[in-house]
Amino acid sequence: MTPAVRSLDWSAGAALERLDAARASGHPCAPVRTLLPAGDVGTAYAVQSAWVAAQVAAGDHVVGRKIGLTSPAVQAQLGVDQPDFGTLLASMQCPQGQPIDTGRLLQPRIEAEVAFVLASDLDAPDIEPEDVLAATGSVAAALEIVDSRVAGWDISIVDTVADNASSGLFTLGPERHTPATLDLAACPMRLWRGGEQASAGSGAACLGHPAAAVAWLAATAQSHGQPLRAGETVLSGALGPMVPVTAGDRFTAEIGGLGQVTAVFAGGPR
Repeated sequence: MTPAVRSLDWSAGAALERLDAARASGHPCAPVRTLLPAGDVGTAYAVQSAWVAAQVAAGDHVVGRKIGLTSPAVQAQLGVDQPDFGTLLASMQCPQGQPIDTGRLLQPRIEAEVAFVLASDLDAPDIEPEDVLAATGSVAAALEIVDSRVAGWDISIVDTVADNASSGLFTLGPERHTPATLDLAACPMRLWRGGEQASAGSGAACLGHPAAAVAWLAATAQSHGQPLRAGETVLSGALGPMVPVTAGDRFTAEIGGLGQVTAVFAGGPR
């Protein structure tokens, strides 16, 4: 048990144990909001941080962050009305083109996003979208495979924050672009399952502009003592509705100016 886990109070420790049991068994659990103080997002982030610390202590390492619940369409899908953030670990990144084993996941859904690869720290006060663009080395098309450990995706903001913002896996497209050359708010997004369009949207769906979402993250993460650092990859949030994933699916997203990114799913339930 890591020091971060030992420092949790009873309710937060119980929430962490419930989520860990779901991950280990492959069976989704009851919501953890019944264990935590009502609406206490701060305690939920403490649960998330303890889980991340345990993964790092076991040999994984942090490669970036993800922003969740930025798209009004996704907020409507889940009944949550504010964004949140989680941590990306090296074990979550899936090489482009290699089949992804759905047995690693419980209730996967997929969404297309803009990924920011930071060239500079984002730890100054009052960070604006322009600061994000200046600190970004490159942007890329990304697919995030989100995955709730809570049965039926019956989540509140407290549930998803404690569950590392419902993180699952992610993959980045092969192209890298300088953000100054693009209008990221206007870029259209289309997501296909096989030959059928499954989702659509644009950069503006992500808090008005993907860089605005990263600016929100920079300020919020800093307030939790976790400032964004150079070299990290930031998934800035969904550009359209998320779509359920099953074994055998092949998804391709195209984001205007960023190119395509593909995820192929193999395997089945654990």
